[in-house]
Amino acid sequence: MSNLQLISESVQKGRAKETVSYVSEAIKEGTSASDILNNGLLDGMSKLGIKFKNNEVYVPDVLVAARALTKGLEELKPLMISEDIKPIGKVVLGTVKGDLHDIGKNLVKMMLIGNGFEVIDLGVDVSAESFVNAVKKNEPDIVALSALLTTTMSQQGEIVKALTANGLREKVKVMVGGAPVTQAFCDEIGADAYAADAATSAEIAKIFAIHK
Repeated sequence: MSNLQLISESVQKGRAKETVSYVSEAIKEGTSASDILNNGLLDGMSKLGIKFKNNEVYVPDVLVAARALTKGLEELKPLMISEDIKPIGKVVLGTVKGDLHDIGKNLVKMMLIGNGFEVIDLGVDVSAESFVNAVKKNEPDIVALSALLTTTMSQQGEIVKALTANGLREKVKVMVGGAPVTQAFCDEIGADAYAADAATSAEIAKIFAIHK
């Protein structure tokens, strides 16, 4: 098995120390940062995302895999900088105002990072004004809004309105998700996409990145 395959396997199994070791070995062998990133680290997270979507693995598996991915990326970062490797897109992410749930948001974040995105995580209980300011500051391609309560999902619509009022709506794609959110609600508030789960979020984001 090649080092790239070993990296992919170790990420999927959530073995952080092994991931770092295999990344280090691949670097010493002269493997490019692009190969290590795409065919090792991101390959592993992508395959895990498919398993997660198919209910073959569960939330704890994704979280430990994400930790392994993060450690691997830290090891690879100096080489990525020297080779000037850019993310495929930038996402501003957060759970809306009044909502303190973060597990779903964190899963989406990990899947996005695992698919090559730079993610600016605003955390939970994030106001429309904070999203607007983050878009102005970071100039993302996508804004991803999470809401886990029927009482807070309306905030997603308020954020879309705030982006429009500030002349930012046409500059970003807006993705929405969360337990009570539906495609019909997405259409109603004028968002660009609804994702039922974290893996689907990453798939949709990649499509937006390709066509930006």
